[in-house]
Amino acid sequence: MYPVDTPQQLRSILRALRKSNKVTQAQLGERLGVSQKRIAQIESAPELTSYDQIARLVSALGAHLYIQDAPVVHHVAEPSPPYGNDTW
Repeated sequence: MYPVDTPQQLRSILRALRKSNKVTQAQLGERLGVSQKRIAQIESAPELTSYDQIARLVSALGAHLYIQDAPVVHHVAEPSPPYGNDTW
C-alpha cells in the first residue's frame, strides 16, 4: 500500500506501477482506449485528471484505490506558565 498525500507522490506511484507491470505508455493507452500522449499527461499531472480516469488506469494495471481514515491526533495542552516572577 502506498500513501498518497500530494500530486507528486501520485505521479511517482502511477509511473512506478506501470513500469513494475512492464507496460509502456502506448500499451496502457491501448488498454484504456486513449493515446500514449494522454497516458503521459495523466502521469505528469494526475491532479488535473478526473478520478474516473485515475481509477481506470489503476485498475488496468491490476491495482486498487483505497481511502483510509487518517489517525486522529490529540494534542495535549501544555501547562500554563506561572504568572510573573513573584515569589511568595
